[in-house]
Amino acid sequence: MKLPHSVCEVLREHVVLESECIDRMYLNVYVPQLQRIGGVVWYLRGHLGQRFASTAGVAPKTEAFVADIERFAAHVGVDLVSFSKHQRKDDITQQYLQQFDADEGVLYVGRAQEKARVMRTERRRCARTGMTYPWVVDGSAMVNHYYFYCVDRDFGAFFLKFCSYFPYNAKLCINGNEYAKCQLRKRGIAFEALDNGVLSCADPKALQRICDGLDDGKIDRLLRKWLARLPHPFDRRDRAAGYRYAISILQAEFALTQVLDRPVAGRIFFEQVIRENLDIGRPGQVQLIFDRRVSRRTPGRFRTRVITEGVTPSLHVDYKRSRIKQYHKEGQALRTETTINDTREFGIGRLLKNLPELRRIGLAANRRLLEIEQISHDCALGDDAFQRLQRPRQIDSQRVPALRFGDANAQALLNAVLMFVFAARGFTNKDLRQAFAVLLGRRPQDITPGRMSYELRRLRLHGLIERLPRTHRYRLTEQGLRTAMFYTRVYSRILRPVMAPLVPAAPANSQAALRTFHAAEAAVSSWCDEAHIAA
Repeated sequence: MKLPHSVCEVLREHVVLESECIDRMYLNVYVPQLQRIGGVVWYLRGHLGQRFASTAGVAPKTEAFVADIERFAAHVGVDLVSFSKHQRKDDITQQYLQQFDADEGVLYVGRAQEKARVMRTERRRCARTGMTYPWVVDGSAMVNHYYFYCVDRDFGAFFLKFCSYFPYNAKLCINGNEYAKCQLRKRGIAFEALDNGVLSCADPKALQRICDGLDDGKIDRLLRKWLARLPHPFDRRDRAAGYRYAISILQAEFALTQVLDRPVAGRIFFEQVIRENLDIGRPGQVQLIFDRRVSRRTPGRFRTRVITEGVTPSLHVDYKRSRIKQYHKEGQALRTETTINDTREFGIGRLLKNLPELRRIGLAANRRLLEIEQISHDCALGDDAFQRLQRPRQIDSQRVPALRFGDANAQALLNAVLMFVFAARGFTNKDLRQAFAVLLGRRPQDITPGRMSYELRRLRLHGLIERLPRTHRYRLTEQGLRTAMFYTRVYSRILRPVMAPLVPAAPANSQAALRTFHAAEAAVSSWCDEAHIAA
């Protein structure tokens, strides 16, 4: 079996199993009415019947809730573990999982003191009468949190964390890969597990259907099922009055796992990717991956980091509070995962019902990153196609101007269209005009819409772009993408570096210019021969 030589070859010929799914999700579990001071006041006065709103009235509820947790742990016979500072909870959980042999149940209950958002009451004084009165305020405090580490027969291991202080907000953490493994076992489909993934599967299509089937409804049912089993801070009267838990998304990871036939294929992939894509975290490139507009005023950081742990590298691309991470998992699979920490950065609400749209964005970001890596590494252009662009042509009785290599306008135009290569909705005359003007060193208002229509027509008739049906928007064709990548890469990586030392200044006469041109041509030919590039 021959070794792969490019990113495209690794992904095309050496991937033996591919799956994409929701990975880890960290969810906020809360009672919506109790997240605002006005709602808390109504709960205390309207629901509990207090004369003056004071959180002191819920102190008995807090004490009863904590007592219920301790009784529950004793009743089901599980340990109540007090976590120490900086102790890894995952390590403790793995120890309990190794000893657990039931289909589902509680592994143990953990307790840790953590900072939390709470509602509290402070005493204020009336300026007119001098009398004091209670006043509910929103604040934070270090309070006990109780972790219920459980195993569900459908979802596998997960945890539900309750704050022991009013309004008793909670956090739910699940793993989509563990859900997929549980479903494969239930259906009797043979598979080999990978840490937080699947290494091999007897029915890959069934695996992908299972991953696609994890939705907001199943996650909501998981929460309701375990709220009914675990100690609950709100009693039946509270729930009957509408004080029920809802779910929102704090953090979501979306993973694409591509299992490779040999470890060496993964190492070759990263060697090529790191060399070609260290600029992937620039704002322009991040805009292409996430399909979001990034301007000079956009807050947040945009960077690419290459991290080597041992001998396995990983690539990290940051966009505001979100991130794409790519690494060689256990030396056997290429894992590309997008982590979204704030759904509003993508114009999506945080409620769990928005999970389908968030999944679409996360999985599309993974695919876009791989597409950028493939195209940037393999942008070859045939000689016939290249020559057709160097001279005017007659297409459908229309004269089409040339797109000559090295021409400033042509280079700027093809650089500009690359900025929209993965934009889902394509680009307009105005979008391209702004990018084109910047690359020419001019102001956008200096480029007229008519001039831009001329350039769009030139690209369209050459087959480099196509118009989206029933719109005034355009997108690159496959040939256009290869052409644009070829022009920009060859010019910036071969021609400009070779010409720079040979032409330090403009020659004084035509004979000197001719000699300089021949010297540059010989240098380029020599460079290409040494690099084994066909002239």
